[in-house]
This record gives sequence, structure tokens and C-alpha cells, in this order.
Amino acid sequence: MDLNECRKKIDEIDEKIVKLYEERMAVSEEVADYKLTNGMNVLDKKRERAKLDSVIALTHNEFNEKGIEELYSHIMSISRKKQYDIMEERGIRGRLSFMKVEKLDLSNARIVYQGTEGAFSEEAVIQYFGEDCNRFHVDTFREAMSLIDEGLADFGVLPIENSSAGIVTENYDLLCQFENYIVATQIIQIRHCLAAKSGASIEDIKDVYSHPQAIMQSREYLEQHRDIRIHDHLNTALAASMVAESDDKSRGAICSERCAKMYGLDILEHDINFSSKNSTKFIIVTNQKIFLEDAGRVSVCFEIPDRTGSLYHVLSLFYYNDINMSHIESRPIPSHPGEYRFFVDFDGNLADASVKNVLHGLREETVNMKILGNY
Repeated sequence: MDLNECRKKIDEIDEKIVKLYEERMAVSEEVADYKLTNGMNVLDKKRERAKLDSVIALTHNEFNEKGIEELYSHIMSISRKKQYDIMEERGIRGRLSFMKVEKLDLSNARIVYQGTEGAFSEEAVIQYFGEDCNRFHVDTFREAMSLIDEGLADFGVLPIENSSAGIVTENYDLLCQFENYIVATQIIQIRHCLAAKSGASIEDIKDVYSHPQAIMQSREYLEQHRDIRIHDHLNTALAASMVAESDDKSRGAICSERCAKMYGLDILEHDINFSSKNSTKFIIVTNQKIFLEDAGRVSVCFEIPDRTGSLYHVLSLFYYNDINMSHIESRPIPSHPGEYRFFVDFDGNLADASVKNVLHGLREETVNMKILGNY
């Protein structure tokens, strides 16, 4: 056959395929009706595996075996999504344990942050809760999350991502480990300076101390001063405090201008971070399962079965529900070497029907799915 005859033949075959596909989906709806009536799960892994094996056996070469397995995996995935839609239409879904609120109750709220006075975390606290809020600090992110979880703090403010240095991996992991939930975010513009004891000059500085991320964000400036030794410190504010308490004028700290002034340090160089648009996003977390009625972003984490196409089928849930996925991150699971946990942010509100549908699908298709917050 010539090319036109081939294309005509393909068109005829495609017509039949579309017709058979629609017939199959109609039968799938009857299957869904039976499952819902009899309280059965949408996903039946044993049945799907058996079905895949049976259609693979109908093929005649190895290439077609793989193609048919991929094709039918997609068809069955689409069928499940249709069944989730039917469940949503009939109101057959698990009730969300999150409560919608008009506004956060900040009266007499105790806010915890990691670091010390003058840290960027404190600045985020002040910008969100106000200068006069009841705030206190701890040394580690884990300690902050533990205090929130135990109810010894009402809210916590933790950095989650920097526009230049990337995510704060520890806080991603802690969100899975503690029953704390994101209710808001606060973005702080990061402007680092080089600060030292009063009277010191840039020529005096031999050692500089700061948090690793602040050092990373200022690497272009530091590369111009290769004779300066760089030292990691717990955070920028503690580095400034240490320099202020030292009698050694050869020590400097990378910190915020506010922090330098707070500890009585001279600012030797302003804006030493390489990006003028550098910012850090902080999350506001609480141990209450609540979300604001105007919240527009949902964060979840989950694990997936270790088999071909698992992530594809999970992510297609967002496509079929017309939901924009704005961020995806993977983190190794410490207790399971070689396995990963995924963190996904997507647009929507927990009260939205499409979001409920996606969450229902995620519960069925993933392992250990957790809603991290709606904010």
C-alpha cells in the first residue's frame, strides 16, 4: 500500500478503536456501580495484574507485549479516574478531617521559630504576626516542630525554600514525621551583609561565619576574597552574636542588616548575596487540621509502589481533574534506602470537588499519603 492507503487504513482502525473504547468505558461505569453498591475499592491490584497478563498473552512479539501493557495500564488508569468521578457525583467519599475557618485565631498565640533574635525566621514571624506577638526561639527545627505538636506553641514559622539555595530538606522531612499542618506562608526578601566588630575593616577579616545557605547565597562575593576562611554556623543571627561577643576583629558574620544593628556590629559590605531578588518562603504551621476558606494551594506527600508507570498514573490524576500542579519534590526515605517520598503542591481548596476527587485518587493509588496543609 502507498502512504495514503496506509493512512486511510489507520483512520478506519482508529474509528473502531474509539468506538470500542467508549463501549469499554460504558461497561466500566457498570463495574463502578457494582463496586460502589457493594462497598468495594476502586483499585483492585490483583485483578488489574491478571488482566494485564491476559492481554499481553494475546500479542505476538516482545515489542507489542510492552506496548499492550503500557496501553492497557493507561486504559485502566483512566477507568479508575472515571470511577472516582462517579463517587464524587454520588457523594461517596471519605469525609475530610480538616475544618474550614474564616480566619486564624491569633489571640494570645505563642509562636516558635528556630534561631535567635535577629534571625530571618524572626523577621518572618514579625511580618506575619506583628511586632508585638508572643514569640520565642529554639535551637533546632525538630524542637520547634515538637513543641507545636505537643501544643506548647500554637504556631511555628519555619523556612521551607529559598529562591537561590533551594529547599530546606530537613523541614520537608519533619512535615511527614509530625502531625503539624501548613496554614499560611510568608515570603521574606533576603539581603545579606558582611558585619564585624566596630572599627574593623574588610582588610582585617580573616574568618567569616554564617549559616551554610547564607554562605552559598554569598558565594560570588566570597570568591572575590579567597584569603577569607569560611565557617558554617547554626544560623546567621547566632553567627552575628558570636562575632559581637568576640574580641577578635578578624572575625566577620554574614547576616541581615537588622541583625547586625541588633548586635552592635559595623556593616562592612551591603547586599553581598548574588541575587537582588533572593527570597525565602516560610511556612506557618499548627497542630490543628484547619484551612482558611480562601486558601488556594494544597500540599501533600506520598510514596508510590516500585513499578513502571506508578508516578505517571498518580500525576495524571491532576490532568484529568484540570488541576495545576505547581511543585514536585522527591526525598529519600531514611528507613527505606533506595525508596523515595514525593512532595507535591497544587492549586485548589479542600472544599473544591475536583480537589476532593484528586485526594481520593491519591489515597487509592499511593502509599502513606498525607495532606500537609491548605493555605
